[in-house]
Amino acid sequence: MKKPLHPGTRRDGFTLLELVIAMGILAMLVGMIFGSATLNLALSNDVIRKQNEESAKNAFFTLLANRFGTLPGNTRMELTWKDAGGKYISDLTLQNVPLAFTWGGTEKVAKAVQISTVQRRDNYLDIVLRYYENEILEDSDNLNVDEDAEPFAEVVLLEDVRGFEWRVLDGRTMEWQEDWDLVGRLPLQMELTIAFGAQGKWIRQIFWITPKQDPEVMMRQLQQQGQGGQGGQPGLPGGEIQIGEGQIRPQDIPQGDRPQTRPK
Repeated sequence: MKKPLHPGTRRDGFTLLELVIAMGILAMLVGMIFGSATLNLALSNDVIRKQNEESAKNAFFTLLANRFGTLPGNTRMELTWKDAGGKYISDLTLQNVPLAFTWGGTEKVAKAVQISTVQRRDNYLDIVLRYYENEILEDSDNLNVDEDAEPFAEVVLLEDVRGFEWRVLDGRTMEWQEDWDLVGRLPLQMELTIAFGAQGKWIRQIFWITPKQDPEVMMRQLQQQGQGGQGGQPGLPGGEIQIGEGQIRPQDIPQGDRPQTRPK
């Protein structure tokens, strides 16, 4: 039996076409893996961002609730606002609420603080807390103050705010007002309406201001009562609160939705 002169050759590798196809499949698999990892990372970052935003909101509301709930009776409050191209720009100033802390390695005492809205170029708002070393509002003790004083410290509390609006409830008239500049008296409630981002819903928060007697007013009343031979004032029935000359009962507080007084 004769052997063939040209025996068939044996294939020991892959053709170029097979290598190209294999590399293409490998590239697709790697791309899918990286795409999935990138998507998961983006979702994780989005969740973390939303959690941070919620934490900042809750911390801000807690700060306001604690501050308004512990205001001294002699606190001087001023709320001013202006319309800046459809945006509500406000300054809420609190005086006679001393705060001691360290700033830049130096002990500081802020005699006045101010919560201000600062409009940015992109039309969003930053909520800034400003600290003043001296009084900036006139009251019975300070008639000559520097209204143009610069704060020694500023802290940005919130960013990317679309709207930030205050209203105050006058405890005597039981009417809502958009500004406040009464010496020796504080409102009964503070209402804040705020919206975040381009699509954020409007959030309405109510803060109670605990009625407290101004120490100076109380001393004058005690002196007048002592001169007139009068005793102390009897308690008020029914859970009423004495504020100045008026009395407020819980059922007298206006309820209902906030009227839309300004364009959103």
